[in-house]
Amino acid sequence: MTQPPILTDQEALARHRARARHLPGHDAAMFLHRIVLADLQERLSEVNRTFTAPAVVSGFPAIWRDLHPDALQVPDDEVLSLAPGSHDLVVHAMALHWANDPLGQLVQCRRALQPDGLMIAVLPGGRSLHELRAALAEAEARVTGGLSPRVLPMGEIRDLGGLMQRAGFALPVADSLAQTVEYQDFRALLSDLRASGETNALAGRLRRFTGRGVLAAAGAVYAENFATTAGRLPATAELVFLTGWAPHESQQQPLRPGSAKARLADALGVPEAPLPKDG
Repeated sequence: MTQPPILTDQEALARHRARARHLPGHDAAMFLHRIVLADLQERLSEVNRTFTAPAVVSGFPAIWRDLHPDALQVPDDEVLSLAPGSHDLVVHAMALHWANDPLGQLVQCRRALQPDGLMIAVLPGGRSLHELRAALAEAEARVTGGLSPRVLPMGEIRDLGGLMQRAGFALPVADSLAQTVEYQDFRALLSDLRASGETNALAGRLRRFTGRGVLAAAGAVYAENFATTAGRLPATAELVFLTGWAPHESQQQPLRPGSAKARLADALGVPEAPLPKDG
């Protein structure tokens, strides 16, 4: 079996998260986690079910304990500490984008579910931080004449939804929530990323500090291309929600091809015409 490429330096990611927890701005910088938490609480309230054996996969369990008082908190290690068939709800919370094998993470979550159990994964999607990505690329090219990996590549919603199908979930759904955050300046944006543990942990990153010239140029490019009329710098966060169920015989099943008992044309009240022949 082909092994997935190593995208994330997991040791660096752990260091960045540990540092973030002790920074003065950490609590404020975790606002996206709280937005997602509130959204998930609302979604779960609309599910006609009481969850008695939930689990949460997260890099920041202190925040995610508020989702459910009895939830098992599990770190987002490559091998998740989830026993097969032991949970009726698994939430993968704002960590899947750092996984070297996101499909493997989803498969492990599905295996941990009881039949007809629910899984929800939330992660930043492909448009997240597109402004920062563009500004850093242009600045580095100007200053150094080259490019290096600086912002984590994030999946598009269609591709992420496809992973749910490949992982074996029933009734998979993918939807997104867009958030725009405005910062006073470029330094404030970088400080928030550092305090939320989302700084560069790519395995292919340069192993030295970014020069002041690159950062200064990036701030100038960002302001020139994206600043609001008030001079503030917007940053996009696309939050993708992936929902699926462990298969169970009680769930809705697709009809067999050719099993329909009525014609679509009759239902629509329009005449049925044959397809034109080629040529």
